[in-house]
Amino acid sequence: MEAAVDAAIEAHEAEKAFWPRVTDCDRLDAVFEALNRRGIVALQNAGYTQSDGYDDCGQAYNERPDKESVIGYCFYHGQDVERAVAGEGLYLAFGPIDPQDEEIKGPEVGRVVVGELQRAGFQTNWDGTFKTRIFIPKLDWKRR
Repeated sequence: MEAAVDAAIEAHEAEKAFWPRVTDCDRLDAVFEALNRRGIVALQNAGYTQSDGYDDCGQAYNERPDKESVIGYCFYHGQDVERAVAGEGLYLAFGPIDPQDEEIKGPEVGRVVVGELQRAGFQTNWDGTFKTRIFIPKLDWKRR
């Protein structure tokens, strides 16, 4: 068993030599950094489920020194990563910090997220409402 794992790791490392200089995951990292700068608590691989992601975002918000400038959150979780690795795209949850503002401010946060994703060259599918997560249908998951 150990030999099989070692061989798989070695093959994966060899594949990296043929990856593009900037991968989709690198671009996704840049998007999440930009969102955090714009006042959105943006977390990658936040827990395993959507509920975990909400908890992680709440904790990250509570730890931020600039709470007054935070307008919302955005995350994807472990189950989303599994689908992305399988080539099924990536879903992003988003919304305002105050749940009372979901219907009004939720779409505003969504538009910021979509704008940053599109600026980074990602195609997005989203209906413009808070009720639907943002979807990146084409994502080649190559994480260094």
